[in-house]
Amino acid sequence: MDHELQSPQGVHVTPAGQVLVCGYASNTVIQVDREGKKKLATIASQTDGMSYPKSVCYNTITDQIIVAINDNIMVIDLQ
Repeated sequence: MDHELQSPQGVHVTPAGQVLVCGYASNTVIQVDREGKKKLATIASQTDGMSYPKSVCYNTITDQIIVAINDNIMVIDLQ
């Protein structure tokens, strides 16, 4: 349990085994450990413009995280 993960929704496991989770009510996308028990990093939050994220995907070709938020898509560059 983490206050940055309220109402978890979309989950994505990257080819490297990283687990990304959308916190719908907390307006965050976080990375958790492989067991889903511990937060490793906050990828994006409300201060970054995150608002009710529903799904998340990592694009290995462009090194970007793509998040569906309401009627929009947010692209986060990791480079």
